Amino acid sequence: MTENDRTSVIDTLRATPTPVRYLLGGVLINQLGAFVQTFLVLYLTHRDLTIRDAGLGLVAYSAGTIFGTMLGGEATQRFGPRTTIMVAMAGSAPLVAVIPWLSRPGRLGWLLVVIALAGLLAQAYRPAAAVLLSDLMPERYHVMAFSMMRIALNTGAAVAPLIAAGLILVDWNALFWVDGATTLVYSALAFVLLPRRTAAPEEAPRDSQDAAEQAPPPVTGRAAYVAMLHDRRYMFYLFAVLLGTICYVQSAMALPLEVVADHYPTSLYSGVLTVSSLVLITCELKITTYITRLPTHIAVAGGHLVNSAGFAVYALAVHSPVFVLVGAVLAVSGLMIAGPSMFAHPATFPAALKARYIGTMQAVAGLASALGPLFGVFVWTRLGGGFWLLVAGINVAAGLLAMAGLSRPAEAKAGAEPRPGAETGPGAEADTGPGSVPGSGPGSGPDANTKGGQEVVGGTA
Repeated sequence: MTENDRTSVIDTLRATPTPVRYLLGGVLINQLGAFVQTFLVLYLTHRDLTIRDAGLGLVAYSAGTIFGTMLGGEATQRFGPRTTIMVAMAGSAPLVAVIPWLSRPGRLGWLLVVIALAGLLAQAYRPAAAVLLSDLMPERYHVMAFSMMRIALNTGAAVAPLIAAGLILVDWNALFWVDGATTLVYSALAFVLLPRRTAAPEEAPRDSQDAAEQAPPPVTGRAAYVAMLHDRRYMFYLFAVLLGTICYVQSAMALPLEVVADHYPTSLYSGVLTVSSLVLITCELKITTYITRLPTHIAVAGGHLVNSAGFAVYALAVHSPVFVLVGAVLAVSGLMIAGPSMFAHPATFPAALKARYIGTMQAVAGLASALGPLFGVFVWTRLGGGFWLLVAGINVAAGLLAMAGLSRPAEAKAGAEPRPGAETGPGAEADTGPGSVPGSGPGSGPDANTKGGQEVVGGTA
């Protein structure tokens, strides 16, 4: 990458189209009011439901979020991102708002259904937002754009508990009313401010007749998912997302157990959360400007190694609380190095596949977030401090999978045509991935440039 190709934070902000600013603002507003998953168990026990019933409520919401991202990807592919965001947010708002009315003994069945549907729709907007971001943002800034989306999500997640603490002092029910209200605001913003149709910012207009002749045939959902399963590199990537997410959630699940077991005050964990949030929100975008100068697979491998070092340092926490803070800084630093590239990767696929690939990735991340606490509690109670060395090892494996999944063959990086006979068998089909779907391979359709080597997307993706 030449000096002129390098991107800076200022360059990225100047290049950000107005609709992208609206999109990110809507994501932030929605996240500021996202209280359900965090406070659901506390709220239901406050309303005199049993711990078992409260746990079922959390399971229902988590299951809804996993399927919601898959639904969102499919809906985005069929109806477009703007419509998907509007409908998902407008549908989620009343469901969240009625949770207080159903949160009483004797209505558990209906409560679980509503909670599951609320989780389904609450997450269905995310694939649509990612697709819209990648469609509207100039290609060389894609990784920076996804870093900005992560910052919007993380800022909302950091501030939301503070808002919730104030609302609880007024009325517990206000948590769900405000959550529903912010969701409805996001739906209204999408209706008024987001574009009905999107096109790549650098895409040159073409004659309509030529466009019709060159347009690839539509790809069915089945064909897209078959292509995904045959894409070995994307399978490596998905397994990396699964393992890496399971590992990272231990910072929110097993680390508090470690702090208590080592007889440190709970304020230490509060400090860890504060430091991690501040570092992530204030430093990620700047760090991403350097990461985009590296090949993608090197960036994600390096990020996972730094992440793993942080987990390994947690194993020393019994000796001093300093190791807890050092481990937290390393863990979040690794996330900033690898996260934007990992998050942006599915958006590099052609339009015929992109929404479904994004939805599947987010569903895998949701599944890992649900499995992570079960894994953490079960294994930590048996291994103690040795648990963190196991997590570090698993995270290294995730880094190797990510490195394999995001690396590209030399001929793909050079933009060369596949060798004759390269798609003659299942193994070769797996190497070419989505190229087996008509009109979706490299060099076909208006999104061809987004599918090439990862260096095309802002230097890394």
